Amino acid sequence: MITIQITASTTEGTVRQIQDHIGGEISQRWGEYILTVNNDRATGSIRFITFDWGVSLLEYDITFHDDLTLVMDTSMYNPIHFTYCLEGYCKHRFGNQPKEDVRVLEQFQSVIITSKDDGYNYGYFDKGVKLAINVVQISRIKFLKKRLNGVEALNAKLYEVFMDKDHNNRFSFYGSYNLKLANKIGALRNMRTKNGMIRLMQIEGLVYEILAMHIAQHERERKNTLPQTSLLRRELKIIRELAKKITNNVAVEYTLEKLSQESGLSQAKLQEGFKLLYTRTVTEYIRHVRLEAARDYLSTTDMNISQVVYSIGFSSRSYFSKIFKNKYNISPSEFHNNVKRPMAMETT
Repeated sequence: MITIQITASTTEGTVRQIQDHIGGEISQRWGEYILTVNNDRATGSIRFITFDWGVSLLEYDITFHDDLTLVMDTSMYNPIHFTYCLEGYCKHRFGNQPKEDVRVLEQFQSVIITSKDDGYNYGYFDKGVKLAINVVQISRIKFLKKRLNGVEALNAKLYEVFMDKDHNNRFSFYGSYNLKLANKIGALRNMRTKNGMIRLMQIEGLVYEILAMHIAQHERERKNTLPQTSLLRRELKIIRELAKKITNNVAVEYTLEKLSQESGLSQAKLQEGFKLLYTRTVTEYIRHVRLEAARDYLSTTDMNISQVVYSIGFSSRSYFSKIFKNKYNISPSEFHNNVKRPMAMETT
């Protein structure tokens, strides 16, 4: 068992105190820090970014090789934690609660937690569990100075939490599963942009969206207006994995019948799940990801349009051109010519 006392006043300080116990090296570029570990205590990475509007991003992509407990002293640093487990799970309790009152933060669950000043948060991570955890943290005073307008639009309970600048109250919300959050967080983790400034701006935009989705989830559950579905968590997970497979292999000839046989889910359940998670039928989703892939090919490769059509699994160039123009309001040839046009050099 590894127990780490966290007394830091920042996200960076928190990660550095974790590093003191599990080892690893921290690299930094354009304000994006990554602790990389590969030893007998842990394998993986912890990433953190702090923005100037009172928000920080903390992401675990790691497996601990021993049970680990974080004992977080909230007298110095006590943000609101918007937490989501993309893979694995972790556990939490407030310091004033008995050990048997530990709550599990389950995979795909939206969770919001904040503690009282001079209290403690206990975070528990079981050994051998592959963790992919996204945490958006808000330091209230700094956030309210930067983003005061619109806070009053929050529901009454979250408004109280945001306005509790003296940290007098504890708050916890364990929401139902939300796979749309999984898709957004997956996009954040898989971002391809390498350029430092552009990459950081894109990350910041996605953090905004993730925070908004957590808040919207709380609002819907408070009003009891979550979308109704007969699908189980296990079935929605299967559908998400199926969608990922389609995205990664767009040229395969998919049919609803074949996908049903492969997944073990009925065609009706597949349609229900895709509409719930992606607001599209199965056929619409397949067409969407093929067109997105085609746009990427036309932008980043030297393939001509016929080659692109073949590469995304279409057989008719005329049909492809029709649906491409319907989606993007430009023909494939016009798009291809525009993105390949050399930029004029600026002169001084």
